[in-house]
This record gives sequence, C-alpha cells and structure tokens, in this order.
Amino acid sequence: MVREDNFRIDRETMFMQITEVVAKRSTCLRARVGATIIRDNRVVSIGYAGAPSRLKHCTENGCKIEDGHCVRTVHAEANAIAFAAKAGIPTDGAEMYITHSPCKNCAKLIINSGIRRVTYREYRGDGIELLDYAGVEVIHFDRDSRLPSQQKRDSQQGIHLY
Repeated sequence: MVREDNFRIDRETMFMQITEVVAKRSTCLRARVGATIIRDNRVVSIGYAGAPSRLKHCTENGCKIEDGHCVRTVHAEANAIAFAAKAGIPTDGAEMYITHSPCKNCAKLIINSGIRRVTYREYRGDGIELLDYAGVEVIHFDRDSRLPSQQKRDSQQGIHLY
C-alpha cells in the first residue's frame, strides 16, 4: 500500500515484499517459501526453503517425500531462526514475515525463539492455531486481521487498532 501523505510504502508492505524476494531463493520444488525476522524495524535474518548447508537441494536430487512431506528441505522459518542463532542475533520480541503460514513444527520454533508477531500472506500450514494459543500475534497480510482470540484480548486491554 502507498500511504496517502507521501509516496512511501508502509513498513509492513516493505517487509512482506522483501520476504517474497527471499522466497525466490527457495530450492524446494513444492513451494517457494521465504521468512524474514525483524527487530527494531530492521531485517536481522532471512531464510528460505532448501536443503541444509552443504547438502544437495531438491533442484539437484529431487524431493524425498515421506508421509506427504519433503524431508530434504529445511523450512524457511527454521532457516531464518537457525541463522539468527548461529550469528548470535536475539529473536526474543522480534517479528517474522512469512510468505506461507507455518506448519506446527515451525510454529513451535517460532514460539520458543520468542518471536511475538507473525505476518503471513498465504494460508498453507497448520501452525496458526498453535501460535495463537501461545499468545503470538498472527496477522494475515491480505486481510490485516487478527485471530478472534487476539481481538478479544485487545478489546479487554482497551487497545484500539483501527
């Protein structure tokens, strides 16, 4: 979105567009997923779906499917969190932008890494409810809406979002 008072896009749009560019690095043949971790309105880590470092990607060896999932691929969210951990970048209180909603395993990583807000564009994974239950703010980028439980919490705290 372009703000009416000037020609700059808002930060949420900028971060989602950055995340969509990151997803283009994905080597997963099934879904091109990107994730970006934000702290203090700055990108501190990125991740995309692909094989672990120094291993062959699905684009080279094909997918290895077990129980309907490719086990060769590390998810974008996990890669972004792993890079931050490896580089000593704190994620507690950070935000994450993801092109697709997270699976349950990635939701658990997001919760335990202290990320407080997740914004996603496309619903795919089944981890949204887990994030919501843990108190992580979840926003669907196209709707810019909060889950019902978060709307209830916000109204109880007297927070007016719009």
